[in-house]
Amino acid sequence: MKAAVFTEVGTPLAVEQVPDPAPAPSELVVKVGYCGVCGTDLHATRQGLTTACHGQILGHEFVGEIVEVGPQAQGNWQVGERVCAMPFIACGHCLPCAAGRFFECQNKKVAGVDAQGGFAEYVATGCRETLRLPDNLELQTAALVEPLAVGIHAVRVAQLKAGSRVLIIGAGPIGLTTALWCRFFGARSVVVSETAASRAALAQAMGATTVLRPDPAAGTAGLLAQFMDAAGGPPDVIFECVGAPGLLQQCIEIAPYGGRIIPVGVCEQPDSIMPFFGLVKELNIQFAIAHTLDDFETSIAMLAAGRIDVAPMITDIVSLEQLPAAFEALRTPDHQCKVLARMW
Repeated sequence: MKAAVFTEVGTPLAVEQVPDPAPAPSELVVKVGYCGVCGTDLHATRQGLTTACHGQILGHEFVGEIVEVGPQAQGNWQVGERVCAMPFIACGHCLPCAAGRFFECQNKKVAGVDAQGGFAEYVATGCRETLRLPDNLELQTAALVEPLAVGIHAVRVAQLKAGSRVLIIGAGPIGLTTALWCRFFGARSVVVSETAASRAALAQAMGATTVLRPDPAAGTAGLLAQFMDAAGGPPDVIFECVGAPGLLQQCIEIAPYGGRIIPVGVCEQPDSIMPFFGLVKELNIQFAIAHTLDDFETSIAMLAAGRIDVAPMITDIVSLEQLPAAFEALRTPDHQCKVLARMW
């Protein structure tokens, strides 16, 4: 099969012929229809904590059709069924697996990390972590189930209440899906802070009640003043969806007494905060990562029912051959938000 393969830091992905995946007894093989490019894929191709190994096929936001079923795969799977999959192949025997929290499994494999991912014509998935798609849900739309699941997981971790005032820092794909779910669950104000004009416009299409363009010269006090003007009060919940050093401290300074801060962005660099500011405000800081089976199931159900819309997020659809160039362009994005590689 063809796949876009990582070779080394500083070199674009290479489209190569590689062996087709063979399913383990409890696995499936999926013919990939679409696979989204995630920020963690970009992180994996630069030097850092999550740098990929030579020969790794990245990509964990994939959808497609089953073409092979392992002999011990539970679930009555049939060739030709349209599916998406959580990017984990877990053990299926531990307590987290029993609860659908596959990310917590200590013996899991992760697509695009230590298992081959979806930037390819075919990919292996776990039978427990694969989900059928409703007939009325298009594959292109379903390709965003994974980032939707990350967003709903963050909102659930925040224990968001209807009527809350919310500040979301960053309007990348995860910031946008978080904004969507905040509106869905009844937030009174969903205020997104974003410096890029193209993503600021997307934020309003995805549920933001107000989009702020922060003034670096005004600092944290200026951003808080902008939020207060827009929302009529301080933020009950702050989602940090960028992952840049300094932003967690900014959130601590903005948050009111008893406020909740949910870091979602992936920060791989050392950072520093002043704990005293969080201490005197009795702040709640709860990190959020990945998703559960229920997060996936809810995202699929709401997409199929037409109760949420992710179409504005899809800005580019490229072929497998075009993927390396599109991938490199995302290092300094212009208009791009969610880029999908189409394999058929």
